[in-house]
Amino acid sequence: MEKEFDIQEYMTKGVERVVADAIKATLKNPKESAFMLGFAAASAKASQKRKKAEENNEHIPPFLIASITSKCNLHCAGCYSRCNHATVDAEPVSQLTDEEWAGIFDEADDLGISFILLAGGEPMLRRSVIEAAGKRKNILFPVFTNGTFMDEGYFELFDSSRNLIPIMSIEGKKELTDERRGLGVYDRLIRNMDELHRRGLIFGASVTVTKENIREVTSDGFLKELSDRGCKAVIFVEFVPVTEESKDLAPGEGERKYLNAEIERLRMEAPQMVYISFPGDEKGSGGCVAAGRGFFHINSHGGAEPCPFSPYSDVNIKNTSLREAMHSPLFTALRDGGLLTDDHDGGCILYEKRELVEQILKKKLI
Repeated sequence: MEKEFDIQEYMTKGVERVVADAIKATLKNPKESAFMLGFAAASAKASQKRKKAEENNEHIPPFLIASITSKCNLHCAGCYSRCNHATVDAEPVSQLTDEEWAGIFDEADDLGISFILLAGGEPMLRRSVIEAAGKRKNILFPVFTNGTFMDEGYFELFDSSRNLIPIMSIEGKKELTDERRGLGVYDRLIRNMDELHRRGLIFGASVTVTKENIREVTSDGFLKELSDRGCKAVIFVEFVPVTEESKDLAPGEGERKYLNAEIERLRMEAPQMVYISFPGDEKGSGGCVAAGRGFFHINSHGGAEPCPFSPYSDVNIKNTSLREAMHSPLFTALRDGGLLTDDHDGGCILYEKRELVEQILKKKLI
């Protein structure tokens, strides 16, 4: 019987492989090698913490998504975060402070969470929070960025804090990237990649997959160019429409089947990079891994949400611990009620069944 694909295991093993490759590549630099070896040991220790918690009937996810700001300088076509009013132009108010984020990072370390994905808005607008993350060497922090604020200061920070891994958003080659993200963005991303590669720094790419770019972003030519520039991971995120106007961009059943087949092929034929697909990998891995099954999301104001595509919360991290947030009534109902593992056509199940999620939230808040 064929073993079921496990997205958590694949992501964890994939990161460990990238770290192992980095150790080999940096053997001539004792400082860099020491960090990579130290993180590998910390990752193993965190895994043991999660295993021990599991034995005590408590599940600790290995991943956390942290949106450290709601501000962004770009207006990408169809952005779910702007449509949900989670991203804005104005200077945000009542967001978590630098100290509160630092406390979250420390508690995550204590619990055995190994990976915290820093997102936004545009996370690089909060350099002080990213600097605080860089000091938590036991945790790997992929920084999901549009790349437009990458400067000498950030290059130096990534160089000194190897647990910070920039993941730059790209939509394909120049025409498609600039069409969705703005003129000049593609050239800036390529310059960033070349500079990161020159410095021997690990980085990845995040691709929002739409009907318009699916063939290009899975093409051998596009992916080989990323790999040749030093990219170590590609995260394919299926476009989730949150307005009627953007529905035409969302991949349908045929596109999802094509994407899943291509990613399976790439994992076999081009293993030099790690390939992740959301939510495609979840469907083949026993269901959605949001709401604490594999990760959950903390928004910039402290609300604990199932995931960024499901902006519903019944608890704020300002008033509770990270551990307690993982067991919130909403998260528990989603996990225990079977919604996350329900069969569905594909795409984001929490968005597809958002009315049901809203009903569950309303009941829990009464």
